[in-house]
Amino acid sequence: MTHLYIHIPFCQRRCAYCDFNTYAHSEQHIAAYVDALCAELGMLVALRPPPSASPEAAALGDTIFFGGGTPTMLSLKQFERILAAATPLVPLEHAEISCEANPGTVLNLSYLRGLRSLGINRLSLGVQSLDDATLRRLGRIHSAAEAQQSYTQARQAGFTHVNLDLIFGLPTQSLEQWQRTLTTIATWQAEHLALYALTVEEATPLHAQVASGQLAIPDDDATATMYEVAMESLAAAGYLQYEISNWGWGGATPGVSGVRGGLGPPRTPDTACRHNLAYWLNSDYLAAGAGAHGHGYPQRYANLRAIGDYIAAVQAGTRPVGEALDLTPHDLYAETMLMGMRLNMGVSASHFAARCGRSLDATYGPVLAELVAQGLIERTAERVYLTPRGRMLANQVCMRFLYD
Repeated sequence: MTHLYIHIPFCQRRCAYCDFNTYAHSEQHIAAYVDALCAELGMLVALRPPPSASPEAAALGDTIFFGGGTPTMLSLKQFERILAAATPLVPLEHAEISCEANPGTVLNLSYLRGLRSLGINRLSLGVQSLDDATLRRLGRIHSAAEAQQSYTQARQAGFTHVNLDLIFGLPTQSLEQWQRTLTTIATWQAEHLALYALTVEEATPLHAQVASGQLAIPDDDATATMYEVAMESLAAAGYLQYEISNWGWGGATPGVSGVRGGLGPPRTPDTACRHNLAYWLNSDYLAAGAGAHGHGYPQRYANLRAIGDYIAAVQAGTRPVGEALDLTPHDLYAETMLMGMRLNMGVSASHFAARCGRSLDATYGPVLAELVAQGLIERTAERVYLTPRGRMLANQVCMRFLYD
């Protein structure tokens, strides 16, 4: 069982809100970047982590996630080369292989069929909004109609697992507009939805516009109301929320399911993203590409961010690591709780013990008792998980595990 993140940092245009490691108008570097990426994947073979001791984590199987940037700026031949280079790390036959894609790029039926034929079996479309004026304000290069067309073509190409990304709390976005978006998107019947509250990051064009008063964004109360409306609307439409920002359609995932009916946390749907579940279970994972972050306890690493620096390091025959951080046992305990409590199913005592080598109660017993008394978490014989109130205060709850 191996999890691999591959970063493709190229974009046709950088969005106004984006602070990811992405570069626009840099297509001239793609060929050399793909060469370096394939070489780095070869270097990672020796670092492949051992199988997880946790049955929950082991049940996820192998995963690959192409993120960006806009991975679909690559040609099909370039994807084929990268997947071939990744095969010694991750057997492709039964792996979940996800790829982010932006409507308005080179997405068309032929290209999407090509991705599917290469073994990519999960597509994540960056829809973000269904309001054309908002999309232009964000610097997106697609319209709402083009987003729907890309989704329809993904279906025609044979993708049976599609995620749609959406953002709420956007400039000038009203509650009514958000509700219309939710109602419309539910009719598309995608297997997975990821909804994120807008974060206005410094050093982005959007931050400058908000700071200068050119644009106004909804306040915290309005954004919280949008989140609550999303939870209600998507539940009514048949979606199951399994993580703070993620919803899936339908049944339960073997090995990672809770119980329902007030006896425990909600179950995890089959349509959950298994790669992201690995993050939330604090599993080890490999990462390749400029600025990519990997985690193999007791160390976390981040690759060099600049494309030129990354390529030069690999061409020199060295791993392109820009920063490495040694982790302590306390880091392992805290991060297992910080990540796991994002899940509606929470953290199981057996998973914590397998991952951390000590019991949950011996590590956090008093903290858990206090949070239960405050109505922020619930406990069963096997699990701890956030209550609905705790989910609204998730950051404060999780900080308790970091500092106690």
